[in-house]
Amino acid sequence: MSRFATAILTATALLLAAAPSSAKPLRIVAIGASNTQGFYIGNDAAYPAQLQKLLQQNGIDAEIINAGVAFDTTAAMLRRIDGDVPKGTDIVILQPGANDRRFFTSKLQRTANIAEMERRLRARGIQVVIYDEEIPLRYYTLDFIHLTQEGHTMIAAALLPRIMALARGQPQPMETEDETSPPAR
Repeated sequence: MSRFATAILTATALLLAAAPSSAKPLRIVAIGASNTQGFYIGNDAAYPAQLQKLLQQNGIDAEIINAGVAFDTTAAMLRRIDGDVPKGTDIVILQPGANDRRFFTSKLQRTANIAEMERRLRARGIQVVIYDEEIPLRYYTLDFIHLTQEGHTMIAAALLPRIMALARGQPQPMETEDETSPPAR
């Protein structure tokens, strides 16, 4: 190869390396019920919006679609999971909530619904993060059903390392015994 051809190839490689990245943003969908939706505090203050801001502050270009629906049970989430998670989604956050208890769904059926949602998503090549931890009472509003803004902030902070690990191709970190631990009784 001539020096001229080598110089052209080197210059082209340098230009391509210096060109701005055209990588698409990480597409995330948050599936859940009223707490995912942001009942009481609004969609812009709910944990999906807070998590998107945290990811961007940490250098991860992410778009989070909030697919929370008030009063949803895991059975209803299962019925809509395929339609609410568009093609091209990278990660789904599944926050099943506690409506199954309120609407008398058995623990066995709840577990089966969550497993089927996870199976369907993984079959489509989508990574799944399930957030189903006990939330301390101090993060609930007076109805003891819906979360305060601080509760949403806590969930966004708990999800951040898990989503960042997946975005970087690493396994999700294990849960720790901190803010997500059950409240003392």
